[in-house]
Amino acid sequence: MILVTGGTGLVGSHLLYQLVQSSQNVRAIYRRQKKLDIVKRVFSYYSDNYLELYNKIQWVESDLLDIPKLTDAFKDVEYVYHCAAFVSFEPDKYHILRRTNIEGTANIVNLGISHNIKKLCYVSSIAALGESQENAKINEDTNWNPEADNSVYAITKYGAETEVWRGTQEGLPAVVVNPGVIIGEGIWSHGSGNIIKKVFNKLPFYTSGSIGCIDVQDVVNIMIQLQESNIINERYVLVAENTSYKSFLYTIAEKLNVEPPKKEAKPWLLAIGWRLDWLTHKILRKRRVLVKQMVASLYNKAVYDNSKIKQALNYRFIPLEESIDRVSKAFLTDNS
Repeated sequence: MILVTGGTGLVGSHLLYQLVQSSQNVRAIYRRQKKLDIVKRVFSYYSDNYLELYNKIQWVESDLLDIPKLTDAFKDVEYVYHCAAFVSFEPDKYHILRRTNIEGTANIVNLGISHNIKKLCYVSSIAALGESQENAKINEDTNWNPEADNSVYAITKYGAETEVWRGTQEGLPAVVVNPGVIIGEGIWSHGSGNIIKKVFNKLPFYTSGSIGCIDVQDVVNIMIQLQESNIINERYVLVAENTSYKSFLYTIAEKLNVEPPKKEAKPWLLAIGWRLDWLTHKILRKRRVLVKQMVASLYNKAVYDNSKIKQALNYRFIPLEESIDRVSKAFLTDNS
């Protein structure tokens, strides 16, 4: 039996399809009934008989902090894909982020140990990697700097990874993947799907930073290959291509057949923007849209090194333009 957490998320839903279509016995955790429609939508991109495949999944309603339900979900499980996470860069969400990402991962690790599972695959993020020194490429060995101005999301993803490494010291075989921005169809409200939606709605600005991207299908394929391999207790940067934000947004606009963003947003403009956003939050109690660390990332020119995973699995990534083309077509179909 295989257990997938975060089954209604982007990675989890695409992963579930690949697992069930290969006749694996799969159990998945979900939190809200309405989000199961996301999984059906993702399955429909791959197959006309998607409902038949969807119905093969054993669904368990739970969250990462519900120990009794999680314990039931672990019954007879041999492999775990831990994809669930809370994603937010809002500083006032820090305690929720800690509970979900760190405490939740600790629960998965502890149950994995107590149930003697064969291997855990944890989906981390490039946000949990350290900062480059002297413009060097960022890789799996780049040191995390706790004194840096890290986002609350990055802090909790790093903390979650620490729980996984603690588990390996207690006998739990595990692999960790650190994906960049994941390009995939099915969810248009956040992540790369929301970027595509914004470009479609005539996003006016681009920034001078760079972005490391990977196709969701590559993420899923690599995770499955790592689980089925003899590799344990390793982490892997998953970035297919490093590109500029300008080029990334222009390619999306081209595939959507809309005007690309024409103006470069200078750092001083967004520096004013995140301060005004903070003031609006304090006075009107509105949710944060821009935060300092998020703005800084838009101008970051970090380059990520994918050589370790390429060598480990002899892996060839889907070209970024091909990924954007496929996902943009899905967006246009879903929003026609």
